[in-house]
Amino acid sequence: MTSFSLNDAATLAQASYTAERITSPRVIKSFDRDDVQAHVLEGNVLLLPGSNSLKDYLKFNLRPLRFGGTQLTMSDTKTEKGASGTTWHQGFLRYSRAVFDWLKDEGITPSYIIGHSLGAAATQILSKSYNAPAIGFAAPRPKFVKGKVKNDGRCLILNRTDDIVPKLPGAFTHMGHPKLLRTPSNRKFLAHSMPRYQEIVGNAVQQQVLPERWSG
Repeated sequence: MTSFSLNDAATLAQASYTAERITSPRVIKSFDRDDVQAHVLEGNVLLLPGSNSLKDYLKFNLRPLRFGGTQLTMSDTKTEKGASGTTWHQGFLRYSRAVFDWLKDEGITPSYIIGHSLGAAATQILSKSYNAPAIGFAAPRPKFVKGKVKNDGRCLILNRTDDIVPKLPGAFTHMGHPKLLRTPSNRKFLAHSMPRYQEIVGNAVQQQVLPERWSG
């Protein structure tokens, strides 16, 4: 698969949270282990949902909570080098490695990657790992190095101006081509949800602010 409709990608990203309802492309493999979820669709499209539990936030994500008496901050700066030598946010890399190891065990190489939120953080890392085209919605910043890295340009990142998550962690940067979509009103915490992204992406495609498809 060399290109994907942005509207279809947004629909699948929303559906990733209830993947059993996806009928086309059909889900052929699913992974759910140690708070990591992923789905492979027909055509080897890798679909990565965002956080769906408190454990996700504590193990992989930004940490805006006080939990168990420990202050967990929004500026988690722990890093680790990936196999390529690129330095990543440690939690996002750990999540990506779990997906990577599962795909290796299954003998699957993704042809395309789509993710939302935490899944969009992993989408950026795995796009580089597989040199695969990718679309990420509401994506935090996984890369610790400044400037471009190999296979950087395969990934399209779509973020809303009223969503705080894509601005974090502050010391990190996005992969690929981050596009900031201006919103007429501030949805605050609701801005991060996939339905809000479906709405604004559909409007941006219709107004030709975004391309209809992404081939990376």
